[in-house]
Amino acid sequence: MKKVVFNLLLMFVVTSVGAQHHLPSDQDYKDFLNTKTFVVMDENPMSDFNFMIKKVMPNVWSLTDYEFITQSEFKEKRRDPSYSFIVTSTVTFDRDKTKARYTFVSLLMGKDVYSITDMPDLCSIPLSYHRVEDDSYAYKMEGFIRFIQDHVKLVNQNPQVISRNMFKYYNKNIRSLSNKKLLLVKDDLAPDANSISKIQKVYPYKVEIVAQEDVTKAIQDKDPDVVFLHKVGPEGTRYKARCYKIIIGAADSQFYYFDWHMVSLKNRDGLMLKDFKVMGKQ
Repeated sequence: MKKVVFNLLLMFVVTSVGAQHHLPSDQDYKDFLNTKTFVVMDENPMSDFNFMIKKVMPNVWSLTDYEFITQSEFKEKRRDPSYSFIVTSTVTFDRDKTKARYTFVSLLMGKDVYSITDMPDLCSIPLSYHRVEDDSYAYKMEGFIRFIQDHVKLVNQNPQVISRNMFKYYNKNIRSLSNKKLLLVKDDLAPDANSISKIQKVYPYKVEIVAQEDVTKAIQDKDPDVVFLHKVGPEGTRYKARCYKIIIGAADSQFYYFDWHMVSLKNRDGLMLKDFKVMGKQ
């Protein structure tokens, strides 16, 4: 069970959802295509999220008309089913005693309901641990927005994909990693997998440790031969929290691998050697 605190509506305090109270329906995805999408800006006008989302949307978004709005405007519009919303939120998990908080970006359908958590959630992607600066993920924003858009297209074509563990569907793409070059930023790697020599002992495909700028360029160039890692973890801000690990295509923005683990002394923050073993066995 997840709990969500939306940055823009703290008056709702912490309300519980389990990937929302209910799963979105196939009709929700169909209805989305007839909505106008509002992109909700962060309260901080200088945030990396605001800068990147304004840069990315004109280049990526094509499914619906869209407009940028403030958080107060979201409060006014969120009950209208003719609207949809791209918005960031802060998520905690009921059974997680650490009370760690994470920032997600979500595509929500407008609905006349009391709680935001009852709005149909068509797609939510973890962006970062809550206390980690948004520049840790902002340079990948184009990939995230492309994935959200393509995920909606996929579900409209294959509604059977809808489930509480929707991203696990994409792990079937692991077998395609043999034809890709995996770009990794060193700070996203666990200590047991922080060098090419360690990785290549269990992962037989092309892999490079690069700078953030190299990942950004691959995304902008839509390089069909490249996949990159998106890691969400506490990054030294605390010892225990979830670590999400997602491998994303630079050109197609598909997920090629999705998993998470709880950070501990044994399972450190970052993509671990055991992840490479799973990806390298296909």
